[in-house]
Amino acid sequence: MMDLIKKTLFIGMGLVSMTKQKAEVIVKPLVKKGELSEKEGREFSNELLKKSEEARKVLEKMIDEFVKRTLSKMNIPTKDDYLKLSRRIEKLEKKSKAKPKKAVRK
Repeated sequence: MMDLIKKTLFIGMGLVSMTKQKAEVIVKPLVKKGELSEKEGREFSNELLKKSEEARKVLEKMIDEFVKRTLSKMNIPTKDDYLKLSRRIEKLEKKSKAKPKKAVRK
């Protein structure tokens, strides 16, 4: 549960769009002031990037689930539904072409 809360906080803090350049902007002043060593700065920068990627994945999953639920409530067919229906139509078309047509009597 705490992990979810942390990830949510990272999302809220804008870490979803963290780039190496943004991480360096955060870390360089800390290294320059001597609050972090060069090694600690690299590690912190890497951790920020890792957390950013994790937060992005969590956000993406949350959005996917939200969209799926919303589409389900609206009774909109999914891609799988569409593909199944397309295959079924193809089979029926092949079946109807394979059957010889009987002459219509007047």
